[in-house]
Amino acid sequence: MPELPEVETVKEALRLHVRGKTIEQVNVHHDKMIKVVTPDEFKEFLKGQTILDITRRGKHLIFHFPDFYMISHLRMEGKYFFHEKEPERGKHTHVTFQLASGESLHYDDVRKFGTFHLYPKNTDLEATSQFKVLGLEPFDPKFTFKYFTEKIQHKKKPIKSLLLDQSVVTGLGNIYVDEVLFRSRVHPLKMSANLTHKQRTDVVNYTKEVLSRAIELKGTTIKTFASEHGVAGTFQNELKVHTKKGEPCPMCGTVIEKIKVGGRGTYLCPRCQKLPKTEVPL
Repeated sequence: MPELPEVETVKEALRLHVRGKTIEQVNVHHDKMIKVVTPDEFKEFLKGQTILDITRRGKHLIFHFPDFYMISHLRMEGKYFFHEKEPERGKHTHVTFQLASGESLHYDDVRKFGTFHLYPKNTDLEATSQFKVLGLEPFDPKFTFKYFTEKIQHKKKPIKSLLLDQSVVTGLGNIYVDEVLFRSRVHPLKMSANLTHKQRTDVVNYTKEVLSRAIELKGTTIKTFASEHGVAGTFQNELKVHTKKGEPCPMCGTVIEKIKVGGRGTYLCPRCQKLPKTEVPL
């Protein structure tokens, strides 16, 4: 699933290609992706609307129109493709936006998990079902040691699971949680409430550092957005533990292990990220 850096990269690429352009026609080929309004209303409401801007909240893209907000969630496999000329619709293309300029924007999704929510412009987005459950953005000035401590101090769940909870901090996913915890020298199974003052500080700081670097390198996924110009992430070249099972730890040389935490494949160095014996699961 695209995480914050990948969605941020998609946002910037989309802004470059379609901001300021007007939608001439919308085609929907998988009705279940359209939420809040009917597919026919979705197509009719967006006809003639100009894309004023595209922003991001967590892992969601927000298209700003004069009269509407469109929230797009890529889920597991969603991808946008910008075309200078309208091509033949692909097998996995489920929504197409034909632009008055003669160009087009296609939404492809192999697994059909992506969603589109359309709201009137007077809607308070933070009160919508998508956003009201979200925690702070990692780069929000309010995402501090104090905020993080308040969120975790009474939680009886592993820190890996807690960081994946979008109500704590939004945008983190499996890849970046593994990298943050390695840099913080925290075992993924360590109970959240048991983190030391230093560990809490490190998790907050490394969350910002890792995500900032990943954004700079346009993410880790191979290609979440594609156009004639192409956009591909390279943060995979800087991964320390994620996907590195069996390889030596870059810090101490110990073999990196893979375990399951909350059903998610999790990578760690058993020496750099020691788990106290009192917290080892039976």
